[in-house]
Amino acid sequence: MLNIVLFGPPGAGKGTQSEKLVEKFNLIHLSTGDIFRFNIKNGTELGVLAKSYIDKGALVPDEVTIAMLKDQVTKNAGAKGFIFDGFPRTTAQAEALDIFLNEKNISVTMMLALEVEEEELVTRLLERGKISGRADDAKESIIRERIAVYNKETAIVKDFYEKQNKYKGINGIGSIEEITQTLCETIEQLA
Repeated sequence: MLNIVLFGPPGAGKGTQSEKLVEKFNLIHLSTGDIFRFNIKNGTELGVLAKSYIDKGALVPDEVTIAMLKDQVTKNAGAKGFIFDGFPRTTAQAEALDIFLNEKNISVTMMLALEVEEEELVTRLLERGKISGRADDAKESIIRERIAVYNKETAIVKDFYEKQNKYKGINGIGSIEEITQTLCETIEQLA
């Protein structure tokens, strides 16, 4: 089973590349953002709980996020593998993911981190903001704050996977096709 943590700062191209890898390797894409939106929209027990935190401006606790992810992995038990996009965001989440997957006799195969310089990220996100209408992509100061939070709180998760020899940095600059090719070659070599 191929289980990939696709990692990188906002604007690195995780969503775009996830689509390509899902198609190439026949994987299930698990985006925590998509999972949150689905559960909230459908009023599931976990969705109602998550919404109660979001409505207060608080972060959804790890237990709720992990419970939603476990539900999706369990529903797709026959899958060839998963791409975890937007998760784990903390070392505690990475540890919880390892424990859960180990209970299923599977593990994370590798973390692929798209590496992109901050100025390029800002340019990409401002452009995406013009197209998508997303408020969090429309203002440079908000974008820079999101990148700073990523660098302070999330980037350290790579250390967790480096210690397991499962981390691989990927140059996230170039055409979509070039980056996809590099990702695919890396997966084929390491899987």
